[in-house]
Amino acid sequence: MTRHLALAFIVLLTLGGCATNPVTGKSELALVSRQSEIAIGTEQYLPAQQSQGGLYQVDAELTAYVQQVGDRLAAVSDTELPYEFVVLNNSTPNAWALPGGKIAINRGLLVTLDSEAELAAVLGHEIVHAAARHGAKSMERNILLQGVALVTAISTSDSEYSNYIMGAAMLGSQLISQRYGRQAELESDYYGMKYMARAGYDPAAAISLQEKFVELSKEHETSWISGLFASHPPSAQRVATNIESNRTIKSTQPKAWETGESRFFKKLAYLSSKSDAYAAYDQATTLASKKETTVALKRVDRAIALEPNEPRFYGLKADMQHSNKAYRGALKSYNSALSRDDNYYQYYLGRGLTHSKLGNGGKARADLERSNQLLPTSVATNELGTLSLQEGDRDSAKKYFAAVARGEGPLSESAADNYIRLDIADNPSNYIQAQPADHNGTLVATITNTTRIPIQSAVVQFTAVINGQWAEKNSYVGTVQANSRIGISSGWRFRSDDVVESVTARVISIQL
Repeated sequence: MTRHLALAFIVLLTLGGCATNPVTGKSELALVSRQSEIAIGTEQYLPAQQSQGGLYQVDAELTAYVQQVGDRLAAVSDTELPYEFVVLNNSTPNAWALPGGKIAINRGLLVTLDSEAELAAVLGHEIVHAAARHGAKSMERNILLQGVALVTAISTSDSEYSNYIMGAAMLGSQLISQRYGRQAELESDYYGMKYMARAGYDPAAAISLQEKFVELSKEHETSWISGLFASHPPSAQRVATNIESNRTIKSTQPKAWETGESRFFKKLAYLSSKSDAYAAYDQATTLASKKETTVALKRVDRAIALEPNEPRFYGLKADMQHSNKAYRGALKSYNSALSRDDNYYQYYLGRGLTHSKLGNGGKARADLERSNQLLPTSVATNELGTLSLQEGDRDSAKKYFAAVARGEGPLSESAADNYIRLDIADNPSNYIQAQPADHNGTLVATITNTTRIPIQSAVVQFTAVINGQWAEKNSYVGTVQANSRIGISSGWRFRSDDVVESVTARVISIQL
């Protein structure tokens, strides 16, 4: 866990208590202080962006526009937070908010909207999630149930990055993928519509938005189910409630409501003009996941031809080339991606792995370390362990492998085995246990291999005080299979009148 996140959790425990919710005005338990929310959101914002596709950078004006709409809503909200709004380069329709007002909307959701007012409905909804402390409340429930240790043990099994994100960045992944409860969703709808009205937007856009989502949910479209609907489930009740809220708001705040359709489509024009390119990219991604690489490469080349400025297209092509062991081509494609976006972890990760395959250890290390700076992953960390081992730096290799081994899945298991192979020579008794016993006047020991790795041989040292004299003897053990045990004799035999004391047996060396 990073220093700031650790401090944030210390603060939340020392300052927590009852507080008034700034949005609803209700008194509630608040274990996470506002300062801690802001600190957590700030720390998790960049890793969360990285894990969800990175920033959409081809059309910088679009991101500036989304920020302007968000700022307009934030200015009339009930909570003063350091709000930020970004567009993520992700085709999955989704939007999310971290504690402290850090908000993101995916490219894939933007293109489904029909007006600036609908965009305001999405952003207003997310503002309320942050302002009304919905993410913080989820953290508080977990703290009460499981304690602060939860932070280092959060599971991200529902994410495509499951078992790969490491350290404190796991918290952000959990926060943006959590499923909000019915009350939190209704609350965000209602107060989000109030913020829309205060900012001059037609709150009825929240109705059309929810109606659209309900219809889309009936189609069982995978991208929607895994995206927005996973954390923000639509329902007919939300539509009905929004209709009533719209009626109430307009009866008390009559004005010329703004939808901003023409402005919205003007700002979205460039992205919309590239819809065929992103469709080809999405098709290539699906084909690549099915190992249909030849067809996938044709589709991604089509995407590049239609939009040569999009770095994700070159990144996907590079990943497929790497998979096909076309490392020189992959290197060229990763370079093309990085020349267009040099702040996305996956390009550095892929290029680092490619450099490693080509024997460029120094370049591989630089790229993998940069990748981990942007988003710590077990893939990069494991490869850094392999590079360290190749360089003869056993201590660094052990640290990298130990970090990866704390996760779950095949890569973590492999890293654990690699760690054991290195550490077993330094600390053999941690893995191979020797238990002495007296067997009919002979000192013997049971040797237990507690690892998943078979050992070829070992040396067991027996010691004892025999008739007042210190004695020591080494015995050699042959193969001991993984998770198994064998018996070994010291070779000492004792008479019935011998006084044998302080008997020990320990493994002093191992050969794998």
